[in-house]
Amino acid sequence: MQKSLHFDMKMPMKMPHDHGNIENVLQVMPEQEDFLRAAETFKQMCDGTRLQILWLLCHSEECVLNIAAAVGMSAPAVSHHLRCLKQSGLIVSRREGKEVYYTLAQTKKASLVHHLIDDYFEISCPKGDACHGSAQ
Repeated sequence: MQKSLHFDMKMPMKMPHDHGNIENVLQVMPEQEDFLRAAETFKQMCDGTRLQILWLLCHSEECVLNIAAAVGMSAPAVSHHLRCLKQSGLIVSRREGKEVYYTLAQTKKASLVHHLIDDYFEISCPKGDACHGSAQ
């Protein structure tokens, strides 16, 4: 079990060493649960295949079979990765008849990941600036 590192700033805390204004930083530090949620999001990008799928979905909306063909994997394996990405809130799906289409979620978190991916691979999004500006 992981120990919580959250400090209650209502109660004054004396730091072991005075190196500056750490108290000000600690007052705005997110809760431990927020760090754990962020770590879960970052974990999605630690798998090369998942990152490749995410890159594809940053730039297009695709069905499982097309994603599987693009990354050279079976549809069930791709479905597993899509489920993980969807649970993390990075992608969304929509059904059209029997087909399910996946794409990047329209959230601030997903937009940040999209920027990170494009910057890392030193590419401009094929969808243009409108794509990056669409997060809420």
